[in-house]
Amino acid sequence: MSDEGRHEVREYTGEAIAVRYEAARCIHSAECVRGLPAVFDTGRRPWIDPDGAGADRVAEVVIRCPTGALSFERRDGGAAESPPAENRGTLGAGGPLYLRGRIELRTPAGELIAEETRVALCRCGASKNKPYCDGSHKAVGFDAPAAFIEVRVDPAAADGGTLTVTPAERGPLQLRGPLAVEGAAAEVGYRGGRASFCRCGASASKPFCDGSHNRIGFIG
Repeated sequence: MSDEGRHEVREYTGEAIAVRYEAARCIHSAECVRGLPAVFDTGRRPWIDPDGAGADRVAEVVIRCPTGALSFERRDGGAAESPPAENRGTLGAGGPLYLRGRIELRTPAGELIAEETRVALCRCGASKNKPYCDGSHKAVGFDAPAAFIEVRVDPAAADGGTLTVTPAERGPLQLRGPLAVEGAAAEVGYRGGRASFCRCGASASKPFCDGSHNRIGFIG
C-alpha cells in the first residue's frame, strides 16, 4: 500500500466553511466544477473559494464528490457530513469501485487506515495510491463493464452498520459488513455482508475475485 501523496491535504478556509482537498484521490469527475463553478474554478488560483456561495450549498456540492478528495468542516455551527443509512457501492465502467456509507479502511493486520463516508477504490491494479483510485485505469486502458457476470444477493442482509474494507496483501478487497453494490442501470448485483472484490484487474468474474492475483503475481 502506497502512502504517496495521500497525506498532502490542502485546506481552503472561508468565514463559514473550510474545504479540504486531497489531490492524490482526485480523478477529475468534475462534480464540484459542474455543481458550483463560483466556488470551484480550476482556471483560478486558488481554485477553491469557500466564500463564493453559502455554506449549505458548498457542503451539498462537496458531498457529491465520489472519491472523498473533497471534504469540509463547518465553521458556523452547521451540520457535519453524516454517512447515509445504507452502505452503497457503484461499479465504475472501466474504473473504480465507488463506496458511500459508514466505511472503515483497515490494513491486513487490522489497523485503522481511515474512516470514510465516500471513497473510490482501485480495481485495475495500477493505482500508485492503493487502495484508493488515482485515475490510472485510464492510462492502462482498464476494461471492466459496470455489470455483474454473477449476481449475489442475500435478501436477509442487514442495512445498518459499519463496512470494513481490507485490501489483502497481494490479494483482493475484503468487504465485511452490510453493503449493496449496483452495476449498470442501477441494478443491485451484490447485497450481503461478506465478499472479496478483485483489485488486481485480472479476475474473469469481476467485480468478484477469482484468485487471478496469484497467477499474475499481483503486488499491492
